[in-house]
Amino acid sequence: MDASGDAVTTQDWGPFGRPLFDDPSARALSRVGVLDVGSNSVRMVVFDGAARSPAYFFNEKVMAGLGLGLAATGRLNPEGKERALAAIKRFQRLAETMKIAPLTAVATAAVREAEDGPAFREEVWRETGLRLWVIKGDEEARLSAQGVLLGWPGAYGLVCDIGGSSMELAELRDGRVGKRISTQLGPQRLMTIKGGKKAIKAHIRDEVAKLKDQMGAQKDRLFLVGGSWRAVARIDMDRRDYPLAVLHEYRMSRRSVMKTVDYIAKENPEELRIRTGLGTSRMELVPLASLVLKELVKQFKPYDIAISSYGIREGMLFEQMPEELRRRDPLIEACRFAEAKDARIPGFGRKLYEFVLPLFTARNAPPKRLIKAACLLHDVSWRAHPDYRHEVCFDEATRANLGGLAHEERVFLGVALLHRYKNNREDTRFAPLFEMLDERQTAQAEILGKAMRFGAMLTASDDEGMGKLKHFPKKKKLVVKLAPNTRDLYGEVAQARLQSLADALGVETFEVKGG
Repeated sequence: MDASGDAVTTQDWGPFGRPLFDDPSARALSRVGVLDVGSNSVRMVVFDGAARSPAYFFNEKVMAGLGLGLAATGRLNPEGKERALAAIKRFQRLAETMKIAPLTAVATAAVREAEDGPAFREEVWRETGLRLWVIKGDEEARLSAQGVLLGWPGAYGLVCDIGGSSMELAELRDGRVGKRISTQLGPQRLMTIKGGKKAIKAHIRDEVAKLKDQMGAQKDRLFLVGGSWRAVARIDMDRRDYPLAVLHEYRMSRRSVMKTVDYIAKENPEELRIRTGLGTSRMELVPLASLVLKELVKQFKPYDIAISSYGIREGMLFEQMPEELRRRDPLIEACRFAEAKDARIPGFGRKLYEFVLPLFTARNAPPKRLIKAACLLHDVSWRAHPDYRHEVCFDEATRANLGGLAHEERVFLGVALLHRYKNNREDTRFAPLFEMLDERQTAQAEILGKAMRFGAMLTASDDEGMGKLKHFPKKKKLVVKLAPNTRDLYGEVAQARLQSLADALGVETFEVKGG
């Protein structure tokens, strides 16, 4: 039902369907706590908000090092056990305070393989009342792949999740998890190989060759999950002087990976660690992890390489989602949630989208989902000081936890929302990021922003629609047909904003009808 009580069908909502964030099946997932006890770290995440693209209400990790020395001793690291147990106690207490206890808690390779793993689980139960569920390697691979699907619905390619003691591979086809396998190529385990770097490289080469035989050809995208991969990506950004410090959906080419592996080998590790903000424990694993990545890229030859900040924890959330929610676009669901929570007039984004869409009918127009996302977000930053709203909007679009967005798409959204509140891009601190878009993309983002800026003047319309925009590029003409009873809304400020839109479109004349 809509606000008037009339029935609203799925078709009425267009290609993105009716919002589901407030559906009971989604609200049940609005505050979910997950504890992940890995070979290298112990992390607690609490998801909150729009379940399809959740925000991180809480996210903390401790580099416990449970798996250090496991390959040599067969037992968990004694100091790692103390640190892990202390972290689990803290996290369980926090969960009780947040009223989300008990946590969904899983343990992976180190606890799975150690001879004292069962005793550690019993100790955790005795000290905290929390059950640690040990998951098998192929299940770990499946959950990590489902985490990738949380951010990339319909994804295809090979998911590679590296931990401290193990590395999992899973195939994605048509948004489904296919073949999967767990290996012992974690950097903590590689540290125990005797014979120096040459022996380690030979071992990695042989093991990856076996994986290639088992998994078959995988020349689509390689999705990288895990802290060591993210560290390598952070170093790749440093090497390239990349302007956007967002790891999720960061893309690398095969050539870039090879250059970065060489860069890691020749740079001073401590200076590199400080420059990139990596922790000491993480940096210790990076050189070995980079060698594994080099061999994966060399043998599998993926089309490109993408970093996923979503992994096993997000996969556990995805596991609990109904199928209808899984199929939804995470970007649109997150933007709908943001509009409902923060906009002055929730629901207006839908009208605004329908109003501006006729300006983008060309074959090379931006995807409708980006236009829709911009319209939903156009007013969520209204609480910011008017002089800085354009900056807040840009920062939110480029840095917020939004799934399903490539980096250039983040910048496109940022530029569009910047122009929602500011006519020009001069004298801003974002110039290096603007260079991530080509001239056509920048022009389209500006047009979208200025169309929203004009459309925002019509929010007081009681009509079902706001009117119609028609653009005739060949005639260099723009026609605005106002909805009935909106003439009084078309004042001096609206006229100035329409003129700015006309200038961005490159039209020589515009005509206003109706109202």
